[in-house]
Amino acid sequence: MRTIYFQGATLYSEMGKIENPLVCLTNGKLENIAEKSADNNKHIDEVITFHEPVKIIPGFIDVHIHGAAGADVMDGTLKALETMKQALPEEGTTSFLATTMTQSVDDKIKALKNVRSMMSSKDSSGAEILGVHLEGPFISDQRAGAQPLKFIQKPSRELFNLFQEASGNAIKLITMAPEEDDEGLVEELLIEGVLPSIGHSDATYKQMKTAIEDGFTHVTHLFNGMRGVHHRDIGVAGASLLHDELIVEMIVDGIHISPPMVKLAYKNKGADKIVLITDAMRAKGMQPGSYSLGGQKVQVDATQAKLADGTLAGSIIKMNEAVRNMQTYTGCSFEEAVNMATINPAKQLKIDGQKGSLRPGKDADFCVVNDNLDILQTYVKGTKVFG
Repeated sequence: MRTIYFQGATLYSEMGKIENPLVCLTNGKLENIAEKSADNNKHIDEVITFHEPVKIIPGFIDVHIHGAAGADVMDGTLKALETMKQALPEEGTTSFLATTMTQSVDDKIKALKNVRSMMSSKDSSGAEILGVHLEGPFISDQRAGAQPLKFIQKPSRELFNLFQEASGNAIKLITMAPEEDDEGLVEELLIEGVLPSIGHSDATYKQMKTAIEDGFTHVTHLFNGMRGVHHRDIGVAGASLLHDELIVEMIVDGIHISPPMVKLAYKNKGADKIVLITDAMRAKGMQPGSYSLGGQKVQVDATQAKLADGTLAGSIIKMNEAVRNMQTYTGCSFEEAVNMATINPAKQLKIDGQKGSLRPGKDADFCVVNDNLDILQTYVKGTKVFG
């Protein structure tokens, strides 16, 4: 057991705020969290003192990220995944779903096998890969966005099983267009414990109601790549706001969704039904310039990434920035914004018994932030990986 005294910090735990906490770590888990007192002052292994107000919060969980620091999941190399694992703790992300995009079957399988290899390796450095978010190819060609049209396919049980086998059963979330699901793939996903998410969909409200009845509970990047709200058919976006059964992802960079629309979504869904994501591509953390996404040229400036025709091609936002923006745009509390990037995604992935909040028995995934939500330190399973 190792005990760290974070002098001058406030820790946000499931039990409430703890000032000047003693954090006891055992085998990557939180053994105990307590406020320092005369009774527990004898066995301290490390003292970390802060000279500005800081908060200790759960590590962020990004369920939708394609790349960062010049690397992309679809590169299909261990080096690319290692680059992402090392870069993400700088923004407070301690675990993530390696997210694919619509490409050829061979390229998808190569990327999935690569994730499988990384997850089965003994490499425990950096952020943890929790599994795969399969975005595409089972989407609507009417709402493809930056997903290449020529590789889009109808939802297929056979193809899903091929992908799942290649990944070593690591697929945890699938973005698909429910109106295209003639085979009833969603039924198999639910049996296997894979989270089906509505995205890149042109579904009508009637089709959305059917999708909810079929078991869809998640929506990929709300407002982006979907049928919008019309006063005679509220489509995917409107149904996502209306139905409490649906938890929505949001890219809160001020570009993919305008700040007033972010606030509207927050007022409709509430803090418990929003999951903050980055949907970041390889240019995150890099200089402006030309980059690639799924074989397509992407022009990146200081704030956004676009294809040649102006289509948004993922984001370059960091998770701590998304949490900060959520507070700024909506007026939500600090705790609510943090929950949207921690316990909410953990609940969706059904790993909230291990991750997403700070309490004894859970993984010691946490980060130290200042009042501006700058990341000062990040710990993954009790090991400091940044700061």
